[in-house]
Amino acid sequence: MATPCNPIAALSLSLLVLACGSALADAPAAAHEPGSWQKHEYSFAYMGFTSTYSCDGLADKLKRLLLAAGARKDAKSRPGACAAGFGRADQFARADLVFYTLAPVDAASAAGDKPVDGAWRPVVLSARSPRELALGDCELVDQFRTAVLPMFATRNLDNHTTCVPHQLSGSTINLKFESFVATSAP
Repeated sequence: MATPCNPIAALSLSLLVLACGSALADAPAAAHEPGSWQKHEYSFAYMGFTSTYSCDGLADKLKRLLLAAGARKDAKSRPGACAAGFGRADQFARADLVFYTLAPVDAASAAGDKPVDGAWRPVVLSARSPRELALGDCELVDQFRTAVLPMFATRNLDNHTTCVPHQLSGSTINLKFESFVATSAP
């Protein structure tokens, strides 16, 4: 036999569920884990159809992408050897990258080095996130994803980036992942 529903009890239960759900959403999602710094050196050669960069402009964009993806703050991105002069667009722009990423380690295997406190942080790359990223950077983000992002400790990669060569219409930057980053300054 069904019992009649008490509206006050139902409302109280709903508020309790909302309050508990809200508290769970505010709780830190990631536990801290030990990590160690990994050094990377890479010569990035941009190959795209829609946008061209000067070598110094490419270096600036790549540094922003490195930092957004979770590289240590001392990341270096320097203009590479380019045929065009400073500030001039080059069809084959290059940049030399030197950066550190944090990789998770077992506490036992980190006995030699002092482990760094790290956690998984969500990262979203899209038009205007970071602020300097525009639709014209679609091919750069896609190339960064395939060439540089594997050097980071990442998980839950969700890539819905679509680049239409020679046009901005139809292009979308939508790259999401979690990156293992230091929870305090090195």
